[in-house]
Amino acid sequence: MPEPARLSASTPSVDPALQPRLVLTDLDGSLLDHHSYDFSPAAPWLARLKQMGVPVVPVTSKTRAELIPLREALGLTATPFIAENGAVIGLPPGWCHARLDRPGSGRDGVVIKHPGVDIGFIRARLKVWRERLDIRFTRMGEMNVAEVMELTGLDAVRARDARQREGSEPLLWEDSAAALETFRAALEGDGLQLTQGGRFWHVMGRSADKGNAVEWLVKRFTALRGRMPLSLGLGDGPNDITMLEAVDQAVVIRGCHDLAVEPRNASLYRTDATGPTGWAEGVAYWWGRDDRRLATAEKGDAALL
Repeated sequence: MPEPARLSASTPSVDPALQPRLVLTDLDGSLLDHHSYDFSPAAPWLARLKQMGVPVVPVTSKTRAELIPLREALGLTATPFIAENGAVIGLPPGWCHARLDRPGSGRDGVVIKHPGVDIGFIRARLKVWRERLDIRFTRMGEMNVAEVMELTGLDAVRARDARQREGSEPLLWEDSAAALETFRAALEGDGLQLTQGGRFWHVMGRSADKGNAVEWLVKRFTALRGRMPLSLGLGDGPNDITMLEAVDQAVVIRGCHDLAVEPRNASLYRTDATGPTGWAEGVAYWWGRDDRRLATAEKGDAALL
């Protein structure tokens, strides 16, 4: 599939060297390699952004359980996360509001927000529509750990974590394209939506997508910091489109798939590289040139640009 031409950046109305910044990123196929889950090509930029005080927020289809060890490995335990494609938002203590948020009950003190609907409702409606429409699909909740491991390449622990859903249900579609559209319309009548990911289709509440969650988080950042951030979004799949349309600057990372990713964003860059190498390429494109604040980082960072 030929890639569309790159679009040049529009000039921000605020001096980008002075404006606070926020990075919102997909994980699988973006910050993490699609097959190995390695992120080492992006590690220098992650360290540099941390040094500059720029929060890097995972925005992923992964579950909260999957993100606990990943946030530790990536050094992102002090930043929020968006899980299950927007159905779950996690706020660390530094991002909580004294009057709006109850103290977190987890071991890391994270406060959880659920913008969508309960997983029990989603599964009940999926059961109804599969029988009523006589369609074929397999929910992740119906798969055993070994089957999830085979489909995703995850080890047993991470495959178990992937099955711990709170507000969305991944499924493998096993029917026709026409049946898929009938199914999509039926879900919409229940206030649910169907989103395509890299491996699965995801069913979640209508308001629970990556874009809505990102907009909510940007508003929370602005309320806490008193200034609107310059936001950069990076992703490689169709389920990232709403996120890439909700940010000021967007990066479509070249994917290991043939799925169309066409966000409407005037400040859009498409990478040559895939995975975390493409992630670093995208960050360097937007923030690695003509930027006084980032230019004062470690002298050795010149090799990154």
